[in-house]
Amino acid sequence: MDLILRGGRVIDPSQGLDGVRDVGFKNGKVAAIAGKLEGQGAEVRDVSGLIVAPGLIDLHTHVYWGGTSLGIDAEAFCRTSGVTTAVDTGSAGPGNFMGFRKHVIERSAVRILAYLHVSHAGIYGFSNTVMVGESEDIRLMDPVTAAEVADANRDVIVGIKVRVGRHASGDQGVAPLDIALQVAEETGLSLMAHIDEPPPSYEEVIARLRPGDVLTHAFRPFPNSPATAQGTVKPAVLAARKRGVLFDIGHGMGSFAFRTARAMLANGFEPDTISSDVHALCINGPAFDQVTTMSKFLCLGMSLPEVIRASTENAAFALKRPELGSLKPGSVGDATLLSVEEGQFDYVDVVGEHLAGRQRILSRGVVIGGKWWHPA
Repeated sequence: MDLILRGGRVIDPSQGLDGVRDVGFKNGKVAAIAGKLEGQGAEVRDVSGLIVAPGLIDLHTHVYWGGTSLGIDAEAFCRTSGVTTAVDTGSAGPGNFMGFRKHVIERSAVRILAYLHVSHAGIYGFSNTVMVGESEDIRLMDPVTAAEVADANRDVIVGIKVRVGRHASGDQGVAPLDIALQVAEETGLSLMAHIDEPPPSYEEVIARLRPGDVLTHAFRPFPNSPATAQGTVKPAVLAARKRGVLFDIGHGMGSFAFRTARAMLANGFEPDTISSDVHALCINGPAFDQVTTMSKFLCLGMSLPEVIRASTENAAFALKRPELGSLKPGSVGDATLLSVEEGQFDYVDVVGEHLAGRQRILSRGVVIGGKWWHPA
């Protein structure tokens, strides 16, 4: 073994594990899980009292630092939030993806995967002073080049991204979504669709999504909430899940409401994936980071293993990367060390509602590629 994490509570939903184990890493991969591991010359870290989870996957981030006004530094973010795989969702489009790849993705100690935006320059016009929806002008849609760039970068591009809604696509409605779906079909990739305020409606968007496609901002507030005023789940939402559409949180600065979440969870509709949608405009609140977003769902009543599943196994499934999100021997050697604090913690959603929570999930360190990468 190169590294052994000793005596932690291993929670790995992909294997149904929840108990005290040692986890060993060798040559950048998970080598073994057992009650007691020995490894001559291995670095041994006592993690008793901590939770050992597969490396957290944040399925919705914006980490094209310096390339877009929304971009944050992936390594700085991941050091404090326990994320080992940051999935950038459309910061770059086909016109600027190679800069993102060369200057950010390839230099990062943290794994960065990407949904490629169908818009030529990605999300280029969002800041505190300028907010221009990249899908408002249909001339910016670049399906031909998007398909070419996606084909040439399949090692890091996991799907196609599009943003629709009043803020993102103006009066274009579902037209950008239909274009993005053509690119996804052409390349054989999944699609992630953003939705904000209508038009189009929540129902119009999910009606177009295919099995394996992801709707992000799935628990957003009214308007375009998935829940009815009576607190039930809209029939179209249930039908979409039944046919295999995946529902992602994508908290961000305007896309998650406690009221919606309470209604959905009360009806047994848990999110497939929990993600932060962290970017420059929400990293200081209300989203903050991945573990804070996970903490909100823990305080709303989801169990800790299911919260972890939504940030590991389920996220890997959405990415079609089964080597991630698991501590099975042979998997990528990523792990996140977590603790759950008891106390009184104030959480806030995007509409200003506060939740008094009694628990908080904290990141206590990460392993990336079989090596300890502790927060600075």
